[in-house]
Parts: sequence; C-alpha cells; structure tokens
Amino acid sequence: MDPLPRFPAGFHVGVATAAYQIEGAVDEDGRGRSIWDTFSHTGGRTRGGDTGDVACDHYHRWAEDLDLVALLGADAYRFSIAWPRVQPGGDGAPNAKGLDFYERLVDGLLERGIEALPTLYHWDLPQALEDRGGWLARDTAERFADYAALVAGRLGDRVRRWITLNEPVVHLAQGYAFGVHAPGRELLLAALPVAHHQLLGHGLAVRALRAAGAGEVLITNNLTPVVPATDDEADQAAAAVYDAFHNRLFLDPILTGRYPPGLDAGVRDGDLEIIGTPLDGLGVNYYFPTRVGAPGADDPLPFRILPVEGAPTTAFGWPVVPEGLHEVLTGLRDRYGRALPPIWVTENGCSTLDEVEPGGRVRDTPRIEYLDGHLRALHRAMSDGVDVRGYFVWSLLDNFEWAEGYTQRFGLVRVDYDTQRRTPKDSFTWLRAALADRR
Repeated sequence: MDPLPRFPAGFHVGVATAAYQIEGAVDEDGRGRSIWDTFSHTGGRTRGGDTGDVACDHYHRWAEDLDLVALLGADAYRFSIAWPRVQPGGDGAPNAKGLDFYERLVDGLLERGIEALPTLYHWDLPQALEDRGGWLARDTAERFADYAALVAGRLGDRVRRWITLNEPVVHLAQGYAFGVHAPGRELLLAALPVAHHQLLGHGLAVRALRAAGAGEVLITNNLTPVVPATDDEADQAAAAVYDAFHNRLFLDPILTGRYPPGLDAGVRDGDLEIIGTPLDGLGVNYYFPTRVGAPGADDPLPFRILPVEGAPTTAFGWPVVPEGLHEVLTGLRDRYGRALPPIWVTENGCSTLDEVEPGGRVRDTPRIEYLDGHLRALHRAMSDGVDVRGYFVWSLLDNFEWAEGYTQRFGLVRVDYDTQRRTPKDSFTWLRAALADRR
C-alpha cells in the first residue's frame, strides 16, 4: 500500500468514543439512569439483550485507554460526557463525582499531550427528562443549556473545543421516528419537534459555553451523499426530500437561518436567531452514501431507501464508498459558501469480521483499506479547497454498538468482553506508522 499523502501542519488526527458505548459503571458514583439504560433492559430492543452496564469498563480503565491513544500517536481524543453522570435527574445541582471523573479524563489527556474534544450529548438523555417528554418537550433544550454551563464551568479552563450534539438526525430518526434506538418511540413525521428542540438546545448551549469562557464550539452531524435511484422525476424528487431531511434539516437553520420547507415544526419568534448563533467549526460524521427512490403505494414516508449497487460492504452491511466523503465535503462548500465554518471529520470508520490468530494478532485488513481510502478522499477534498482541520477514526475500542449490542466491532483495539483485555489490531499498527511518518 502506498504511503498516505501528507496533510498540512497542524492537521489533527484522533480517535473517537461515546460514553454509553464504553464507560459501563452505570450504577456507580451517583450516575442516574439514561434512556439507553431503560431501552437496553427492555426485552427485544437490543441484539442478544446486550446492555451497556459494563461495556468496556472504561470508567475504571480510562488510564489504560488513554495510554493506547498516546501509543497510537493521536493528537486528539473525542469522547462524550454522560449527562446522567453529571446531572442524574437531568437538572439541578451537579453530581460532584461525575464531574470528577471527566476532570481526571481531561487531565490525563493533557498529561499525555493529547487534546480533549468532549461531546456534551451522544444520545444518553437522563431518563427523568424523557419521563417529562424528552426532546419532544421544549424544556429539555433549556435543561441542556444548564448542563452545558455546569460542565464548562468545571472543565472550560482545560478544554479548547466543544461539541454540543452528536448526530441529531440519527437520534431523531432512530430514537423518536422509528423506535430502533432509545427512547424507542415510533412517531414517524410527528417526531419533527425533536429536531427543533435539539437545535434550540444546541444554540442555547453554544451561548452557555461561550458565557463560561469556552474557546471553539461545534456541532456534529451525520451527512450522506444522496443518490437518486434513477433519472426518473419521481426518484429525483424523493432524493431531494431525503436530502432535506437527512442533511439540511440540521444545517440550514444554523448556517442560513431557515429550515427546509415543511420541516420547521415548533418554531417560535427568536428561536432561529438562537439556533443560528455562529459556530467555530462543523463536525461531519461520514460512513456511506444513500440511494433513494420514490415511495411505493404503502410506504409511510415520501422516500424509499434502496441498496447502493456495486459497492463492497462492511460487516454491518454498509456500502464502502470513500468518494462519498469527498462528495460530502465539497458539497458543503458549494451549498453554504462563506457561511460554512471549518470542518472536522469527527467520525469515520467501519465494522469488520476481525480474524484473531492463536497468538492474539488481529488481522483487520478491510479496516486498513477502508481508512486508507477515506483519508485519500479527504486529502483530495482539501486539495480542492475545503477547509478541514482534523479527522477522527471511529472508534478507539470495540464497544456496545447500540441496538446491535456487541455484534459489530469498529475498534482499532479489540476488546475481549469477558476479560476486558485490550489488543491493538493491525489497523492500529498501520495508523500508528502513518502518524509517525508524518512527524
């Protein structure tokens, strides 16, 4: 495999994780219950009945995991803060032991010369807030801003960059529209107020973070190039609708001050001004493109998702199309122009069927090929003038993969869930060499 192209000085390469997927310790040190605790303990919701009760035991093994980030040579680590660990009931006074944990984590990163990039919300809403309506309730946006201020008040002197929300469109669709993720509601289009309240919470949190002295603030969106199934007018129209829902719903209000037509449920006077509070960067999570066709007569939505033809797939069945990352990044530049802030690719990676040899070596060649192709596509986008500041691999560790439980492995490091032993895979060794070569 040819060496990777060189990225500019100051370009960050890191790894990413999320709290419920790795921390475990769900009943320790005052942590409250989250919607994922409830969902995963409800029969039939996750594959094999798996839960995040223990996960990767990162709550106790965080120092070992940060040593792995340092060994890799990454210069940044994106993690999420569990809201119910900081505010067990979703409001009120903070849980000191919860904040202490994240303070230890941030200090441990800085001691190792690694920048901390915390995400405030990666889908683990306190169950107490869900009981009061969750993101369907406008009040949750206000509570999110309060929580952001608490965390920034403790960590803001050591954290340069913050991310407010992770993939709000996925949380809206999977959690509230289709019920595949927590909290398991199946509201279809009636879930649209969730979008507005997440965006309002984001805008209020940006202001709270800045008031607490935060440096840069981002939001992370899951983006996908949308490909019409054919040149037929109905397929083209369906693709445009899906693009508005998946890509533009959580970008247009922030960057242009307005929603795509028909997707503005629950807006009050002054809301769009709050939502449009200027950002310092945009997080982009990219995994695959989406092929869309016109709906059938019995389809409840105005589009139909179809297989992407001719592409290899990951163990998850997701199509592998590195060029899609180039298309997403250049498409953002073309659509938003001067309104677009610098971009950070905050997640990119794949699940593979890892081969574990008798001596313990983990051969994950498809992951190496995946990362190599996407890094090259990213470099082409930067050569084409897109301002990208960093790239984060999903994920550092194999982990609890939401409704799929422990069946999908995305990590550069294999986790034996019985012993919690960590084993760097071939992809870890490959990326470590690539990072060493750029220094």
